[in-house]
Amino acid sequence: MGVGTDDSKGGKWKKSISIPGLRLLQMTISVVPCGNHNTSQHASLDHAQVFIGRCQESESARSEAIERLSNRPMGLPALSSAQIEQIAALVASYIRDQREAFAGRASALPLALLVQMNVFFRPELLGSTRAVVLENQRVGNPDFYPKLEALGFRNLPDFSGMAAITFNDVIVSHEPFGSPLLFHELVHVEQYRQLGVDRFAELYVKGFLSGGSYEAIPLEINAYGLEGVFRNTPHRRFSVEEEVSTWVRERRF
Repeated sequence: MGVGTDDSKGGKWKKSISIPGLRLLQMTISVVPCGNHNTSQHASLDHAQVFIGRCQESESARSEAIERLSNRPMGLPALSSAQIEQIAALVASYIRDQREAFAGRASALPLALLVQMNVFFRPELLGSTRAVVLENQRVGNPDFYPKLEALGFRNLPDFSGMAAITFNDVIVSHEPFGSPLLFHELVHVEQYRQLGVDRFAELYVKGFLSGGSYEAIPLEINAYGLEGVFRNTPHRRFSVEEEVSTWVRERRF
């Protein structure tokens, strides 16, 4: 899943959507002794209540909880590992479902654009990727969004406002393809190829949670960064496969 950008008139790099950036939460965590579990003393943080009892948790556990919550970006809930895993599974299922829904309408990449992409991407990737430009239709948000909002999410990406979204090897665009837009989405195709759908979904969710916005997701930072190099120096040759591989190897995603 990725957002593409295109501004053929001005030749400028712009993001398709704008989501609030990182802001630290202001919070208070009360530590109360055992037997004095008055809920008014519990800390409340964006619909997530936190109680740290002296007899229930070790000092290190309390310190970790305080550090994790006090540095959590605005608009995001505190989730357990199990909850994150469940959300990642929902995202992976959404990617697969959308891929199947649009694959029958997608076709091979335009030849004129393929010529520009040849020096940056594997021939096999370019040959297997399919794309579709929607007319009078927008990609809908996942049906599990209400569940995430109930958990405390407040700044979920709006897919209907994105220029294009990539579902594994199928690119769905809301506007005609320009070379920068296609380049950006092909970076995501390469990410999917190296990571697989499940790992991509997991890293997308974790990146959103740790960064606090769509724009801070490492998978998107990688795609926007490489797109920027392509925009600024379109004749400079480099391997997107190698660039993504480096990020995977160095665990930068």
